[in-house]
Amino acid sequence: MEFQPSSFTHRHLLGIEGLSPWDIEKVLDLADNYVGLSRSRHKKTDVLRGLTVINLFFENSTRTLTSFELAGKRLGADVINMAVANSSIKKGETLIDTAMTLNAMHPDALVVRHSDSGAVKLLAQKVNCAVVNGGDGSHEHPTQALLDALTIRRRKGRLEGLTVTICGDVLHSRVARSNILLLNTMGARVRVVAPPTLMPAAIDRMGVEVYTNMREGLKDADIVMMLRLQTERMQGQYVPSIREYFHFFGLTEEKLAAAKPDCLIMHPGPMNRGVEIDSVIADDINRSVILDQVELGVAVRMAVLDLLTRDRRGDNDDLGGKL
Repeated sequence: MEFQPSSFTHRHLLGIEGLSPWDIEKVLDLADNYVGLSRSRHKKTDVLRGLTVINLFFENSTRTLTSFELAGKRLGADVINMAVANSSIKKGETLIDTAMTLNAMHPDALVVRHSDSGAVKLLAQKVNCAVVNGGDGSHEHPTQALLDALTIRRRKGRLEGLTVTICGDVLHSRVARSNILLLNTMGARVRVVAPPTLMPAAIDRMGVEVYTNMREGLKDADIVMMLRLQTERMQGQYVPSIREYFHFFGLTEEKLAAAKPDCLIMHPGPMNRGVEIDSVIADDINRSVILDQVELGVAVRMAVLDLLTRDRRGDNDDLGGKL
């Protein structure tokens, strides 16, 4: 094995693309430690005391925004959630003007979610602080892929060599793209299953096996990752009907029988029960790790905020010297 660098050298987290296996392991290892803190009675530390984190969400979010807010507060930071719907952005202010305005306030970290792919990268070029991509268009959602990886690693003990099947609306999913990049980087075998209308062109170039039949794609899978049908991003008719989509591509006991008996079920949320997943599967306490994903998301985002602000704190210890 190559030598493992001791520090996380990235200024921003704009995507999984560009992260090495060592970078990913460092985030997951630190997040593992933060899981214990989050489960303790006293959930706060002062790692980011005196620092300011701004959550700037141009798209509605419940899980991601709340998760980043909790992560920042548990690290001791001052956290501000920008209500974009009530801001100057709705009055015609450009993204660059917004970035320059926020930069003048000297934040230490900026978490951004935007409906346009590449918008977060553009904003990151205009500010002096660390920027975390909270999801941009259909491009990437890096912290979701990292929390998915932590969920798998804690249950299976590894990522390398596992067969992971990603099913559903792959075309519009930034979660799918980030997971494909991460899982390939970490040595997993990745499959994607979707109707042809919801499969990106040239998806096979991303190093995945492509299926349009659920049972074939689920055969002997270790992990099944279901995706939400993102109707809000669809212009036109991508599926004949919700009922037909569920019949062919919804996860049911019958289809899941093709996977391994100890297969884990994942979903980034929010779930559309009876559309992409049956409630019996979603609530199966032995196989579903959907609530684990929610819990571990806070720990992963704590790790990311910790690592990206260390140069501002002059602190390079693995746990910020605080845990």
